[in-house]
Amino acid sequence: MHHTHRRARFAPRVLVVPAALGLLAAGAPPAAAHTDLDSSTPAAEASLAEVPESVTLTFSDPMSQKYAKVAVTGPDEQPAGRGTPRVDGKRVTVALGQRGRAGTYSVGYRVVSADGHPVSGSYTFTVRAPVVSPPSPTAAPPEPSASPSPASASPVSAGGGDPAGAGPALVTAAGVLAAAAVAGHLVSRRRRAGRGD
Repeated sequence: MHHTHRRARFAPRVLVVPAALGLLAAGAPPAAAHTDLDSSTPAAEASLAEVPESVTLTFSDPMSQKYAKVAVTGPDEQPAGRGTPRVDGKRVTVALGQRGRAGTYSVGYRVVSADGHPVSGSYTFTVRAPVVSPPSPTAAPPEPSASPSPASASPVSAGGGDPAGAGPALVTAAGVLAAAAVAGHLVSRRRRAGRGD
């Protein structure tokens, strides 16, 4: 009889503990979702014609400026980022040097959201080498003309003869005519003398 009474008093106490735990669980706020990287500029595996001015990471939750760490490494394994990352709500931006080389760039980040969730990761993008156009072929020098130059061409007279040889020929012809005239004159005098004129 005594034992039955103790069991009757103990039973309500046992039932109260699970009920209280159920009320606490029902009243507790749901666990916060994990913070993720939503997007990036440049995007992962992007191929660019030139080095961008900056890299911007956009997360699913607002970030903390104090714990924002972003490192960009160039193809020469040297840091390509300039200054400290700048936080603007969910976005974290780091400026880049403009004289970067072509090749693969690596972006590594470790940030902490405003409600304390750490996020880390990495990705790469590529900057293409500039295309160099081949030089245009130089114009070939003009071929020499087939006609003789004025210096090498011999002067031709209007009559088709050679002016250089015309002088001696005229002198010779004049001498022949003069000799013929003298001979004719002598012959004429002899004939007259023979006739007794």
